[in-house]
Formats: sequence, structure tokens, C-alpha cells
Amino acid sequence: MQLIFHLGAHCTDDEALVKCLLTNRDRLAPAGISIPDPGIYRSLLRDALVALEGQPATPEGAAALLDGILPDEHARRAVMGWDAFLGFPRFALRRNQFYPAGPDRARALAGLFPGHQVEFALALRNPATFLPALFERQKTRSHAEFLEGCDPAALAWSDLVDRIRAACPQSPLTVWADEDTPLIWPELLRVLTRHPAGLDLEDTDIILRTIMSPEGLARMHDYLAHHPPQTELQRRRIVSAFLDKFALPDRIEVELDMPGWTDELVERLTLAYEADMERIADTPGVTFIAS
Repeated sequence: MQLIFHLGAHCTDDEALVKCLLTNRDRLAPAGISIPDPGIYRSLLRDALVALEGQPATPEGAAALLDGILPDEHARRAVMGWDAFLGFPRFALRRNQFYPAGPDRARALAGLFPGHQVEFALALRNPATFLPALFERQKTRSHAEFLEGCDPAALAWSDLVDRIRAACPQSPLTVWADEDTPLIWPELLRVLTRHPAGLDLEDTDIILRTIMSPEGLARMHDYLAHHPPQTELQRRRIVSAFLDKFALPDRIEVELDMPGWTDELVERLTLAYEADMERIADTPGVTFIAS
């Protein structure tokens, strides 16, 4: 059994991936791809992790856990997602690290299923927008308490990726930039589900609908119908062109309301993030989906 866990991060697709896959669960099931119910697997996995305290499960325990999670006993691949797999928002920053406990949690998650192939997926976001969004989500702590003494310029996603790879060397990791998600969405669904070529999925505009006007989306569909792209790169260029013209400004502009932040700091964080993503793309054991 292949088990794929979408680990987040917080403030990336906001459950859009899980929702889209659930919409298509009946289409994917005949191909041996299971999309379990989040309301079931999140509580079962959480309880199992607490009970085992980081120790691996027995084969019998893993089989019982899978019986409780999977709706189809004949599935060969299952995809599950939760942005709390690596930790809740209040534990996302500490010691100049993103998700300091994340690698141990990923290792414990993989340890629940000995004898099965466990894979991870992770969307990353520019710290210049990720930190304000995460700060807004938690609401209960001051700016200083939220940062936990971290220097924003010292935070690097590649550090988290390296630590996950070190903790789970047998588990392949798929990574992408959240900023690219609207352009790579169909490919992302294919990579995570490995559904057969020619299988059409529904609700694949779930991301574009949130950032593009209805008129623009309709016109893009009409253009794609009359000018089918021959490659994934062509499709991305078409989507990008329509986004340039029909994107909703209030949906794509991010408020960077962090005390003491300057334009210079935002630019420095952005340039560091771009370099960091290039490093991650070259990391062994990582499949990087680029736009």
C-alpha cells in the first residue's frame, strides 16, 4: 500500500487539495486510489500517535489502523492531508526553525505503517507572506511571542526539508511553492494520486475560482477548448496569461502587517526564499514541482 500524506504547510492551499480529492473519490476508486474521510483518519492517526509515543506500530496494529481509515480494502494508494501533521500553528516557529518538531512527527507518522510505502507532500510559501498569514491565524499572542525569538531572515524551508529527509530517508518527499499552485494544480493532482492518463477529474478550478473573475475563468475555458495545449508548459502559460488579465486584486494582494517590517526586509526575505527553493529542488529524495 502506498500512503501519501500532505503535510501542509499552514496558510497554503487551505484544504483545497483535500476538498478536490474528496470530490473525485468515486472517480479515483476504480483505479485503486483511495481518498479517505478526513474526519475519520485525522482522529484515528492522532490517537495512534499519542498511544505509541513515537514508537513504531506492529504489523497487526498497522493493519487495524488501515481497516479503520480506508473505505476500500482493494486500494493500492491512499492520499490524506492535514496541515497539523507537522504541528499546530503555535508550534510552527521556534529556535529559528520552521516546525522544529515536524521531522519527528513525520517519522512517527511513517512508523504507524511498517511494511507500507509512506510518502510525504509539502507546499511551501514565501516567509514574507507566510509569517504575516500565520500570525493572523493564531491571533492570541503578541508579535514578539509569536516569533519565539526567531529572526525571520534566519528561517529557511530547506532546513525543514533536510530534517524531514534525515528523519524519514525511506519516504519520498514532493515539494512545491504555494505561489505556483494555480499554475501547477493539474500536475500536482496527477503526481499525488498517480491517476491514469485520460481520467478527467472534477472541480480542478478550485484554486483559480478563488483568484480569477468568473468572466475570466469562462473565457479561459473557452480558449482551452478551442486551443488545447499540447504540453503542460503550454497550459501553464495560458493560465498565467489569463491570470495576468483577470486575477482579482483583493485575492492576490497580501497584507504584510508585521510590526517593524520594512520593504527592504520583505525584498530580502523574498530573494532568500527564491534561492532556498532552488536549493530544495536539488535535494536528493525530493520531487520538486516547478511552474
